[in-house]
Amino acid sequence: MPRTKAHGQIRQSQVIYTWGPGALLDLPTGSVMVAGLETWNQSSLTEIDEPRLVHKLQVMTDIRDVRIYQPPAASTDPREKTTGIGVRLFPEWFVAQPKDDGDTGNAATRSRRLVHRKALDDRGRFEQQEVVPTRFVRACPLGHIDDLDWFWFVHGPNNPCRGDLWLVETGTSGDLSELLVRCGGCKKTRALVEAKQVDRNPLGTCRGNRPWLGSNTREDCSRPSRLLIRTAANAYFPHVMSVLSLPDRVSDLQRRIDEQWDDLQIVDDLDTLAVIKRKPVVTQALAAFTNEEVLKGIRRKKHPDHSKEKVKTVEIQQILSAPEGFGDDVPINENFHARRLPDTAWRHSKNYEAVESLIQLHRLREVSALVGFTRFESVTPNIHGEYDSDVERAALAAEPSWFPAIENRGEGIFIQLRSDAIDAWLARPNVKDRLETLQQGHARWWEPRSKTPPPFPGGAYIVLHTLSHLLIQSLSVSSGYPISSIRERIYAEERQFGILLYTASPDADGTLGGLVQQARQMETHLHYALDLGKLCSNDPICAQHSPAEQLGGRLLTGAACHGCVLLPETSCEMRNDYLDRSLVISGLGVTETALFSRA
Repeated sequence: MPRTKAHGQIRQSQVIYTWGPGALLDLPTGSVMVAGLETWNQSSLTEIDEPRLVHKLQVMTDIRDVRIYQPPAASTDPREKTTGIGVRLFPEWFVAQPKDDGDTGNAATRSRRLVHRKALDDRGRFEQQEVVPTRFVRACPLGHIDDLDWFWFVHGPNNPCRGDLWLVETGTSGDLSELLVRCGGCKKTRALVEAKQVDRNPLGTCRGNRPWLGSNTREDCSRPSRLLIRTAANAYFPHVMSVLSLPDRVSDLQRRIDEQWDDLQIVDDLDTLAVIKRKPVVTQALAAFTNEEVLKGIRRKKHPDHSKEKVKTVEIQQILSAPEGFGDDVPINENFHARRLPDTAWRHSKNYEAVESLIQLHRLREVSALVGFTRFESVTPNIHGEYDSDVERAALAAEPSWFPAIENRGEGIFIQLRSDAIDAWLARPNVKDRLETLQQGHARWWEPRSKTPPPFPGGAYIVLHTLSHLLIQSLSVSSGYPISSIRERIYAEERQFGILLYTASPDADGTLGGLVQQARQMETHLHYALDLGKLCSNDPICAQHSPAEQLGGRLLTGAACHGCVLLPETSCEMRNDYLDRSLVISGLGVTETALFSRA
């Protein structure tokens, strides 16, 4: 049982993936909530240098001088008691240890007293009894959270009764259907399962409480409160923004354009640029860049709007510019080193002509920042790696000026697919019909959840996403990494298509090449992946699943389930949504929709 104090200290290095401000934690001595960034000791944090991510955060949050810092690392000294991360006691209602109140003769029924924090003594006990935090609270999707108003729940509004409250368990499973809340004064009871009936508003309207930021930080909120089990997986969904660190080629180009701006400011097209480049000094300054790159840089300077440069668009352009080679040369950039693998090193047949090339990323660095969170329903970045502008999230601080972030270093494989092969596949009538079915499921899923639903990802993204899941399962067998350690990044940007499969670690300078060397056996992995996608242990139910006809869940997937395609959520960038293996390889009942043939 924790002391009834407002702040404490906790240890954790990977804050952004597991819990940050607003997250609920069960500690050995009780339950707490991670406090806002104001309570963190910023003087002990290390700043991370990643201009591209910082710029995206500025656009997302409208904070001009935003910075990103590493969370405090866990100390190896057992005598160290603090880490610089504050916590607050939550919830403030507790349940006493089982006690027979003499009101029931059924041995299967037990009653436990519900008590508020103010009723506890200095040792955190109630009438010499040990207490534990209640596991039931109320919240709303925007992150607001509060204790249940137990008196209001039992008695309803405008009832002055304040008798002793008891949590009655009529069974041993702990299910809501076996829990009652009873007032010892007026003897009123109410089943806790009724708290789930949101349409009847059994818990009242959300009060906008943000206890992780303090007691006086309430927001206006008119959403109905919903019952939340504080230890459930839907109690905290972090909003994480990630980018790959790339060579600063764009900044170097802009610097050279600035130096030659007196001459270049009149350039509006390639013909004018060719005339200006007749000057030797201009030619020498821009020798490392193509005319198209220079013209784009000139237009960027004349019309500055970097927010339109999508995260993944910049990344795939840099990856595809990798020169051919085997990666044996000494890397110039410690954060990014990529080489296009010669076709002769991996291609041994004509079975996979849809794959245009393979690129080995011998070194890569990923930087991820926590910018907010939601409850009940997750919000993932769109297919371009960015959050939509209308996404609502809970704040990490009352007035945030920085965000916690981590950097991971590792290796990866990039599989580029031919754009003409994707275009030809999308033009097939059967593929159009299948995508129409998936689009109907997308519309049905978002209709009750958003006034402006996000656009449908499209067939190219879904087929790449599904192929990525199948390849991850194959690569984990040979690379030495478990499935949960291999992550994906899907690119369907401006008719450039590819899959990045990578692994990275926050506590190492890189990995040992176990994944990147699997590029040489890519035909074997593709064969295994397609073979895996042909048949599922849940077929024909899985293969013939139609989201357009589904009455319950699974509106965002086609032929995909835990028996074939779904992966641990640490690997998937879309939380296992927008998958359909019938688009990759033909299965039972769905034909002529596959990008790859059975051969």
